Amino acid sequence: MAMVLLDDVIFTNYGQFDLVWAEHGGFDGDSDGFFRGQDNGLVGAGDPRGVYLHLARWSGGSRVRITLLESAPPLPPAEYEDVVEVSTTVLPGREARWQSWAGETGGTLAGLEPGDYRLRVSAQGRDAGHSGEAADGVAVDEYIVEIWPAEPRPDEILRVGSEDARYFHGEWGGRR
Repeated sequence: MAMVLLDDVIFTNYGQFDLVWAEHGGFDGDSDGFFRGQDNGLVGAGDPRGVYLHLARWSGGSRVRITLLESAPPLPPAEYEDVVEVSTTVLPGREARWQSWAGETGGTLAGLEPGDYRLRVSAQGRDAGHSGEAADGVAVDEYIVEIWPAEPRPDEILRVGSEDARYFHGEWGGRR
């Protein structure tokens, strides 16, 4: 059974969207700390305090849906041109939550308990999001974050279709 933890248009700055389970978690500008030991450059899981998702829009709204699942889902349809998976461990002691840059917006991820998880992030519209990165108006990029219990393993780039993802995989990824 799937549990929807978030389904909304999230307004960000610098494309920063964090899943956090520590008091001082969230992207601090140190891409090495989040992408250490990874191949992908879109979803940083190298910091034990949380996971950083780099959205394509610099500012403005992007649709984000986070779902907690019991097991690994099938791959998304082809219109989700960029797909990566990472492993993370949700730490005990604090409620899991999401937040945008500098904690400007945020909320809880009720139901995400401490333990080991796999996260699949599927994106569509990264190039459109990058092109309209500071434009007001309707969201043009969309992200699906699927989370399920799983033993830790290395990150994987499952699909690359946008130029924006190619760029960030080259610039921020490849830190194995």
